[in-house]
Amino acid sequence: MGGAVQGPAPPAVPSSGTQPEEADRLRELLRRPAYLKTLLFSALIGIPVSLAAFFFLAGIHELEHLLWAELPAGLGWNTPPWWWPLPLLLFGGLVVGAVARWLPGAGGHVPAAGLHAPAATSAALPGVVLATFASLPLGATLGPEAPLIALGGGLALLFRDLARAQATPQSSALLGAAGSAAALSAIFGNPLVGAVILIEVAGIGGPQLFAVMLPALLASGVGSLVFTGFGRWTGLATGNLSMKPGVPFPRLDAGDVFWSVLMAVGIAAVVHTVLSAGRLTAVFVARAPVLRTAVCALGAGVCAAVYALAVGRSPTDVAASGQATLAGLAQQPYAWGVGALVAVLLCKSAAYALCLGSLRGGPVFPSLFLGAAVGVLIAPLPGLGVVPGMAAGMAASSAAALRLPVSSVLLVVLLLGSGAMIPVVILAAVVGFVTVELLPPGRAVPPAGEAAAPPPSGPPATGAAPPATGAGRAGGGGPG
Repeated sequence: MGGAVQGPAPPAVPSSGTQPEEADRLRELLRRPAYLKTLLFSALIGIPVSLAAFFFLAGIHELEHLLWAELPAGLGWNTPPWWWPLPLLLFGGLVVGAVARWLPGAGGHVPAAGLHAPAATSAALPGVVLATFASLPLGATLGPEAPLIALGGGLALLFRDLARAQATPQSSALLGAAGSAAALSAIFGNPLVGAVILIEVAGIGGPQLFAVMLPALLASGVGSLVFTGFGRWTGLATGNLSMKPGVPFPRLDAGDVFWSVLMAVGIAAVVHTVLSAGRLTAVFVARAPVLRTAVCALGAGVCAAVYALAVGRSPTDVAASGQATLAGLAQQPYAWGVGALVAVLLCKSAAYALCLGSLRGGPVFPSLFLGAAVGVLIAPLPGLGVVPGMAAGMAASSAAALRLPVSSVLLVVLLLGSGAMIPVVILAAVVGFVTVELLPPGRAVPPAGEAAAPPPSGPPATGAAPPATGAGRAGGGGPG
């Protein structure tokens, strides 16, 4: 994410006596020529970063379609056969392991560490792109948001260096955040989501919050405009996150609220277990990245193959981020039998844990799908409907995985395209977040490309926050 997202600390100024001191400090910040130049540069940065993000996502989408749709169809299969994920993920694991072992930046941060990332550098960009293309299109149970954060932040600093603009720690942090926000707006289809995620990850307030928020919002808004227009002009698809429930939105009642609370507690506990397994996978992989990354990637492929053999559905239900499958689940929730839902939850959770600690990607999409699948599975409970179940499930799962409750609420509400479920979404997100925060922490995730340190003799270090980046603790719990 470009490292510590800390705004320049404005000097203390005497209060005018008519408004809070923080307002005076903010006004002083906005009057600084250096900060105004940063705002202007952030707006300009949003244009090339969003274009790069567009082609990055379009390339992933096109390669995924080629490998999982066109190629099987050309060989005479309507859907990929059960064994299809095995060679693809094995190859992808070997490539990601080689990138982690030998290229600068190790292909980006390990997704089990959460959305926090070390400082983005231009030298790390080739490894990030290569590791992402060896992970996501080949069947990793991860999403593209973490690589987009690294890509946007790294490109912003690269463009800054090419323009020979003055580089300071404060301007680097602000431009990195702006570039990451501009890139994130591409996948979420809304400039507000990316900016809010980065601001919540930063975990700051007061004038520093505004210092980070303004460049991020500005670059995200400009980038979203460019991204949307370019998508229409080129006709290329990027698979942006959206879903339209195939059943009507009901009026919420006491049963929905009651089950949403219980769901959130249970989902948070399960997600915490999956994330803990992902962190253990990361520790296992760090000792021998090439071989063990390939083994874990192959294990994720086995999960997809077992699922396909067990229920007769496509292995892409497991061997993918869950983005497309989530839309299908929402549109036709009754097309999934109980056995298929249980099987996809078990197999996708196992594949998710393996990919979190070995391959490269982000945690948002799989967590949303798992939460929605739980909601559909338990929707027949008395007093609970399908849509409230999916809404509460997605909110609880994403809040537990990301440990970003505000971002999770915003994301789920925008995903549903309606404010009718806001009460249960907020309730489930808060309960899920509190539950996972109260659970015992897991192993710390070793930095990408480094071997794991031996476990401490005292209480285990939390895996919820990787090495400090100045961004606070939020979001480190999971991938997330």
